[in-house]
This record gives sequence, C-alpha cells and structure tokens, in this order.
Amino acid sequence: MTKVKLDEIDHQILDMLIDNTRTPFTDIAKKLLISAGTVHVRVKKMEESGIIKGSSLTLDYVKLGYSFIAYVGIFLEKTHQTKFVLERLSQIPYVTVAHITTGKFNIFCKIRAKDTTHAKNIIFKIDDIDGISRTETMISLEESINDKKRLMHTIFNEL
Repeated sequence: MTKVKLDEIDHQILDMLIDNTRTPFTDIAKKLLISAGTVHVRVKKMEESGIIKGSSLTLDYVKLGYSFIAYVGIFLEKTHQTKFVLERLSQIPYVTVAHITTGKFNIFCKIRAKDTTHAKNIIFKIDDIDGISRTETMISLEESINDKKRLMHTIFNEL
C-alpha cells in the first residue's frame, strides 16, 4: 500500500474538518485564502485515495436514554469460529465495537444499553451465539476520554 502525499493545504483542510466535519467548504476556503472549488477538489482527492472515509455524527447517548456502557470479553470454543461469531455480533445493534484480540479474550466488544436490565438481555443474546463458550463483562462507570480528534491532529502534525 502506497503512502499518499499530502501538502500543507491538505493538512489545514483536514485539520478543520477534524474539528467539525460539517464546516462548509466556503468557510475553509476563506480561512485558507483559496477557492471553495479547490477545497472541494482536494477533499474529493482525499476521499478517492481513502484518506477520508466518510464523516461521522456524534450523538449524546445519555440524552437518548442509552447511558449504560459495558465491555464484554468473549471466549470462543474454537478460534476458527471467529468470523461466524463476529457476523452474529454485528446483528446485535447494541454491540457498537468488536475487536479480535490476543491475550485473555478471543473477541472484546463494547455494548451500549439503556440500563442494567437491558444490558443483561444483550449479554444473554451474546452468550447464546454458537461458538461462544463464555463471556466476561466489565461495566463502565464513566467514559472519561473519547477523543479521536486529538489522535487525528497528532497524526497530521507528525506527517
């Protein structure tokens, strides 16, 4: 895989979009003293090269009634069942993240629920998936850091 070359203008465009993906191209253009068409072309180029993969929306899950977060470590009966189990996990909408891991667990996932009863039902659904021998759950007391922007800014400053 070849590394894509970005110049200072690309970095500045990305820096602004990292802070707010909904920033109008005209606003970016005014700040950088370039045309909105140039911003559009550069963003399109970064999308086509795979540097930009869509944009995201940040929700306040607490306001939506989904304040309960738990992490579930999954032990598989056999590691060759990983793909099958991941496919089943992806069918449970409350499983928001899943990682194939080394160490104690075969798969480690994050769930978001309304409350403990809802979380229990989600965990029972996970436990019922064929190929899972058992799970271990950790409840999040507070999500203290969830800031992908800092990492993105750091990466682009290192380029």
